[in-house]
Amino acid sequence: MEYLLDTHSFLWFVYGDSQLSGKARDVIASRDEARYVSTVSFWEIAIKTAIGKLKLAMSFQELGQQLDFYGFKILPITFEHTFELSFLELHHRDPFDRILIAQALLDHLTIVSKDMNFSKYKDLQVVW
Repeated sequence: MEYLLDTHSFLWFVYGDSQLSGKARDVIASRDEARYVSTVSFWEIAIKTAIGKLKLAMSFQELGQQLDFYGFKILPITFEHTFELSFLELHHRDPFDRILIAQALLDHLTIVSKDMNFSKYKDLQVVW
């Protein structure tokens, strides 16, 4: 199985935050399967830090270096992802989460997320 980390899952893992479930931590820490962080997560982090809605415990650059350190792959946003997005039902209105959902569905990835709204999407696999 391959996994796509929701933004909070990525941050909580890197920071060692206790809000991350044990199951999610095990999945993210395992190097047996591919684990992806979407470009949209870094976009979300950049916007939220710029407007003061999020404070980082390390620099943005250091956060990006965590990808290599933990063996995460970056998942770019493609035209196909945005096309998939155009068909999503509006169970979730957060634009960052909606592109994560579209990416996971199109690329057959399981999302690692605490967000219960994700479970409203048919065929979307979520682990927490």
